[in-house]
Amino acid sequence: MMGAFFGAFFLLLATGVPIALALGVGGMIYLYMSGNGAIVLAFPQRMMAGVDQFILLTIPLFLLAGMLMNVGGITDRIVVFARAMVGHRKGGMSSVTVLSCGFFAGISGSAAAEASALGSILIPAMRKQGMPPAYAAALVGVSSIMGPIIPPSITMIIYGVLSGTSIGQLFIAGVGPGLLLAAGLLIYAGWRARRDGYPVTPKMRWAERRQATIRTLPALILPLIIVVGIKAGVFTPTEAAAVAVAYALLVGFAYRDLTLKRVWESLVATTLVSSSILFITAMASIVAFVFTLEQVPTTIASAVLSVSENPIVVLIMLNLALLVLGMFLEPISILILTMPILLQFNKIIAMDPVQFGMMVVLNVVIGMATPPVGILLFIVCAASGQSLTDVAKESVPLIGICLFVLFLVAAMPAVSLFLPHAMLPMR
Repeated sequence: MMGAFFGAFFLLLATGVPIALALGVGGMIYLYMSGNGAIVLAFPQRMMAGVDQFILLTIPLFLLAGMLMNVGGITDRIVVFARAMVGHRKGGMSSVTVLSCGFFAGISGSAAAEASALGSILIPAMRKQGMPPAYAAALVGVSSIMGPIIPPSITMIIYGVLSGTSIGQLFIAGVGPGLLLAAGLLIYAGWRARRDGYPVTPKMRWAERRQATIRTLPALILPLIIVVGIKAGVFTPTEAAAVAVAYALLVGFAYRDLTLKRVWESLVATTLVSSSILFITAMASIVAFVFTLEQVPTTIASAVLSVSENPIVVLIMLNLALLVLGMFLEPISILILTMPILLQFNKIIAMDPVQFGMMVVLNVVIGMATPPVGILLFIVCAASGQSLTDVAKESVPLIGICLFVLFLVAAMPAVSLFLPHAMLPMR
């Protein structure tokens, strides 16, 4: 009977039906074919129960904070600040790109938003310095992976809600892998610049650097406010999201970059994005019910164990499966479809829940920049006017760096658990 669910689901996806509707219709088809059609009447209650969680308020609030910062001119200030810090070094604008993506990640929480906001600014700037446009696009696309890794992160919120893992601990755990990603990409950008002789931007005077730092500092300390506030017990993750919105409004109006019109536009955009995310989350309760009824997680876990009971082999198979899924589906969709199965796998692997969550999130966001259907590649291709083939070729070594960080997260617990243990002891 599960063949009916998956068959209907993938057929609907192939015909362009939104993921949320494909999930719901697939679940309905399964129930009718299994003789449980009367349960469909309970779908509205199950959908409401799926989103009737206080922690989910963090999604629209963090999205709104990021959009207010963006329309308030923060994006341009971040680029200027990054140029002031590293633009004069080997790597020039390519190093500025990685650094800008890292800073913006602490504001947006979304890889797609990061690639869209920074791609239109940084890709033309790199082209002016003589860098191949395909390389410039690939660097922006892959560097945007840091968006869901460095807190705050919409993907981590969804994972935490579906798995019951502490979102505060997940946020703090993302700092280490995020810094490793930034360091690896900066090293590659510097090496590539030296190899190909890319020029550097003129060195800014100290007065200009100081001014750029002062103008950007309010945006740069937002992630620090969130992490430290949660660690100190000043506010919960949901309250931290509300504080981020208030802070974004304060900074925007203080610098006179925000207007009531821009605030309204941000509210509308946030409503559209968050409603789509929450609608998919509501459908997750239907899929979870179908999987539970059919005992899918137990069945798949038993099938994997029939191949090998070695936890390392299981871990490798799990990572490969998530990477492949990430090439074709969005991270939230993957988490919704696979969470019951993932929790069964973690019982076999016996990995710390926070480390496991960090590994899963990193897997699915790497897929966003991986061909053939990586959404980040399509975004930067549109911004640069380059073909997907050319951008994909340039992204291969960059993806290799991300996979190395993924290996470190999976193999070395301290990479993701050092800060949570030090700042927010496990309970």
